[in-house]
Amino acid sequence: MKDQYDIVVVGAGPAGSMAARFAAEKGVSVLLLEKDRDVGYPVRCAEAVVSAGLEEFISPDKKWIASEINKFSLFAPDNTEVVLEFPFTGFVLERRIFDYELAKQAASFGTDVLTRAYVNGLLFDGNKVCGVKFEHRGEQKQVKAKVVIAADGVESRVGRWAGLKTHVDFREMESCAQVTISNINVKADTCYFYFGKDVSPNGYLWVFPKGDSTANVGLGVSGLVGKNRSALSYLNEFLETNFPGAPVLTSIAGGVPCSITLEKISAPGIMLVGDAARQVNPISGGGIISGMRGGRIAGRIAAESILSNKPDHIFSYDKEWHEKVGKKHEASNRLKEGVFNFSDEKLNNLAHSFLKVPMEKRTLGNLCRTALINQPSLLFDIAKVFFV
Repeated sequence: MKDQYDIVVVGAGPAGSMAARFAAEKGVSVLLLEKDRDVGYPVRCAEAVVSAGLEEFISPDKKWIASEINKFSLFAPDNTEVVLEFPFTGFVLERRIFDYELAKQAASFGTDVLTRAYVNGLLFDGNKVCGVKFEHRGEQKQVKAKVVIAADGVESRVGRWAGLKTHVDFREMESCAQVTISNINVKADTCYFYFGKDVSPNGYLWVFPKGDSTANVGLGVSGLVGKNRSALSYLNEFLETNFPGAPVLTSIAGGVPCSITLEKISAPGIMLVGDAARQVNPISGGGIISGMRGGRIAGRIAAESILSNKPDHIFSYDKEWHEKVGKKHEASNRLKEGVFNFSDEKLNNLAHSFLKVPMEKRTLGNLCRTALINQPSLLFDIAKVFFV
């Protein structure tokens, strides 16, 4: 490892690895620092993605795909099940292997990678970030950089140290819990979703298969709900009812920011990507693909600023992100407020109506149309999302 790089990326998740890759392929020197012993550990994710988004960056490989998805199974609060054909291919990943492959990809373009590197401070030249301090194998070290890219997750201490406002209102932070369980009966080609105030109020519960006998089972509840009852208690109740005695292979819990992107995601010498920038779909809480897209934009712009010797060029990152992805997330955030406030009665009625639709016509588009035809009052809920 050198003592100076053009770019230092903090965090080797998908967003960080993409930032490193797309910067390195421009020919600048890049160092990727990961605090954990191994890239890809621990897994803090439901692991589901759409294949089309993934293929923007890497060709699908069976070694990091646990299941290929082509159906949704939606359960209303009264347990009415509606099955939809997936309009495109989806994957449930093995993130431990997938993240490792992305970091290898970044390394193949010339990125230096260092694990067990715990970043604990920034270097400054006036008000400009010019490097990081970190601990590695018990020793304090530092490395200088023209640009630091923070991909250090929702906590993003790096962003805070740089003076960026990374705080998220607790009402926009989903409280999530998930387990990976085995010896259960699930269809390997189907993702299951459960809705209702008794299952996951102001959110949803998921069962994402990893083969035909193992699945990630988790849920998210709003911060307001989480203040009074934990996500874990809802999850345990669901498991006891639906998968009693199933062996638990892993368990995780934490916060997922279901909000729009931070107001500022760049400052002198620093850029934020992935969860650190809140580059997460506000409805689903999914952030793998959108974080990778943010990393791609940030890595390219950071390299361009260095190669052109125009440090202020990094500030164009905020605008480009907003134009390409951010404004879609803002629309999704408005939709979220409407959808998650649907009553259990409305959800049940919608499920009952949609069961009358022939299987070959059960698409997400037709689900929305059925909602409006059979429950005209939903039109007002959707109108509120966009016009209030």
